[in-house]
Amino acid sequence: MSSTDSPRPCSVPASVPGEPARAGERLREVRLAGYTLAVRSRAPDRADLPPALFVHGLGGSSDNWSLLMAQLSDVVDGEAVDLPGFGFSPPPEDGTYSLASHARAVVRLIEAGGRGPVHLFGNSMGGAVVTRVAAARPDLVRTVTLVSPALPEVPPQRTALPTALLAVPGVTRLFRRLTRDWTAERRTHELLALCYGDPTRVDPQHLAAAVAEFERRLALPYFWDVLARSARGVVDSYTLGGQHSLWRQAERVLAPTLLVYGMRDQLISLRMARRAQAAFRDARLLTLLDAGHVAMMEYPEAVARAFRELLHDLELRAKVEPVESDEAEGAPGRRPARPTGPAAEQGASRGAAARG
Repeated sequence: MSSTDSPRPCSVPASVPGEPARAGERLREVRLAGYTLAVRSRAPDRADLPPALFVHGLGGSSDNWSLLMAQLSDVVDGEAVDLPGFGFSPPPEDGTYSLASHARAVVRLIEAGGRGPVHLFGNSMGGAVVTRVAAARPDLVRTVTLVSPALPEVPPQRTALPTALLAVPGVTRLFRRLTRDWTAERRTHELLALCYGDPTRVDPQHLAAAVAEFERRLALPYFWDVLARSARGVVDSYTLGGQHSLWRQAERVLAPTLLVYGMRDQLISLRMARRAQAAFRDARLLTLLDAGHVAMMEYPEAVARAFRELLHDLELRAKVEPVESDEAEGAPGRRPARPTGPAAEQGASRGAAARG
């Protein structure tokens, strides 16, 4: 996944027709080798802030990160991408929706903008994509924040089985037939009930916007195909072994990592949080008692606070850690010490509550 995999991508920004950007945001189109991506951005509070890139999950879009981007506009220069075939991004030119293909699109986007290294955020499927990017291209990543990442869980919890079945050929066609009379409003409510710990927390204005967006997506000729094939890409990644295993990729991530899990998550069980914390070399864990699968949408203030604490601890670490020799830095198998500080303590206490 190096920049030598393909010719240097070129970026041609353009406005996106009918852009549904929230106040303070803009949506633009970026053309890359093999991909055309819609990118949502929010102007940072000042010009010298480090860049951040946000990657959504299966069936989501860049809009999923709007609330968190607004919370962090004083510490990062944030952009959120619509992965190929999602949101306002058209399908990829080669029609491939594997995690590797999505990761390649993210790498090319970072390279095209010259924004690396970035603070990289991912939710669900986007968390798996971010894990692959961070493992393969550490030069492009400052920190990693994963909200309910879709790392292999076998078997999945019972409430996640219907989503996993989307990967089975013919299931989406059957589902479309069974739900052909469903309105966009009903589909939106069903999705919120699955992804939120408490769907009543959704602001009525945002709910209306979500319904309108669902109507728009349903009219796209490739909507169901993208959903099914991306789900298949996630499931296929669970079967990979050796160095291509997502858990092995997690072990290779060098960047400091913030893991965020919700106790009411119906798609990723809380038991995976401890495994993830053990897999990533330099990880801290935040467990939110009332959150579901999209904590950055339900509790953006809590996620933003944990990320700020991560940045603060990294600043302290840079001041107090002695400069190490090149030999020490390159030593194989070296794992940084587990972080301390407010976020680490919060994660540990909440994790203990979850186990109790």
